[in-house]
Amino acid sequence: MELDEILESLAAGRMDSAEARRLLSLYSIEKMGEFAKFDAGRKNRRGIPEVVYAGGKQPVEIREIITGALNSSDSVLVSRIRADDLPDIMKFAGEAGLRTDEGRNSSSVLFFRNPPPEYPGKVGIICAGTSDIGIAEEARLMCRAMNCGSICSYDVGVAGMHRLFPVLKEMVAGDVDVIVAVAGMEGALATIVSSMVDLPVIGVPSSAGYGYGGDGIGALAAMLQSCTLGVSVVNIDNGIGAGAVAASICRRVRLRGGAEPSADPRP
Repeated sequence: MELDEILESLAAGRMDSAEARRLLSLYSIEKMGEFAKFDAGRKNRRGIPEVVYAGGKQPVEIREIITGALNSSDSVLVSRIRADDLPDIMKFAGEAGLRTDEGRNSSSVLFFRNPPPEYPGKVGIICAGTSDIGIAEEARLMCRAMNCGSICSYDVGVAGMHRLFPVLKEMVAGDVDVIVAVAGMEGALATIVSSMVDLPVIGVPSSAGYGYGGDGIGALAAMLQSCTLGVSVVNIDNGIGAGAVAASICRRVRLRGGAEPSADPRP
């Protein structure tokens, strides 16, 4: 539909405000300098915000994208900032009065002026070992960018399976809607978790591993060959993709239930 048609349909009562907002979001592409076009309406249109991949971008470009994105969005997630560029970007954020959520062991950062509201619905996020924490944290940041809370527990892999049981009990008691399981090596964690809970499980193979099948190839193959139904798999180290799917599941649950957002208690 053309822009005038949308506005006329809304004024005539042929369209409600939610549908008009969705259609208007198609026009929300913001050009930033000569190097980027930020899709500011993506979150309204799809429920999933645009994520800025920092690889290959210069600090000045990243700063300009963050500033432009926050003119029309409540937050912006920038992923995989180069280690040499991260101090510069964080200094810029502080000087601009922005607040940040920086993932542990991760170079991905969520930038915002006010804490994103948190809607009902939660994602459980676990990882097998400490080498996987950065990927799990990217999933958490993506969930937060999508207004979804999370319960996280790390270093609970199958090499010490006794660590896993109290974590799953906590997540089930916390009424999570979906679990993200990050694991390298042989990637068995996703299958084990799926065999123990009545929830969808999203497996994230990580690139932690040795020799043949290392770099996440073995974990990816194992998760794809899982004999437990209910496991879906994203690409190697794709914590952001897993977080987007998990938060989308929560979003559908809360939309059907008519849930309202709650205040975010975090700074």
